Amino acid sequence: QVQLVESGGGLMQSGGSLRLSCAASGRTFSTHTMGWFRQAPGKEREFVAAISWSGRNTNYADSVKGRFTISRENAKNTAYLLMNSLKLEDTAVYYCAARIDWRTLADPLMYRYWGQGTQVTVSS
Repeated sequence: QVQLVESGGGLMQSGGSLRLSCAASGRTFSTHTMGWFRQAPGKEREFVAAISWSGRNTNYADSVKGRFTISRENAKNTAYLLMNSLKLEDTAVYYCAARIDWRTLADPLMYRYWGQGTQVTVSS
């Protein structure tokens, strides 16, 4: 069992930066792939980034590649999403999620555990 709690969201101007954190409970965090998704009002939940259990492999949506960085600290049971050069279209509720394997990373149905989400709002 893995429980996830996101934090770090808030209001930021376009071009600014935010770092989201995802704190996990449970002893199996280090064996799970971690992902970040986001959902804007009226839109489906979309994949943002994922990182393998070791941290050696990462994967990003094209819309955030080069601007966002996913990382993790297994010793702290925490995953992060550093968001730079924020755009208005990055406004959404951001969720972290966990799964065992490294396949079809963009499919939210493949993630077993989810956090409650944290709001990120980018203003002009």
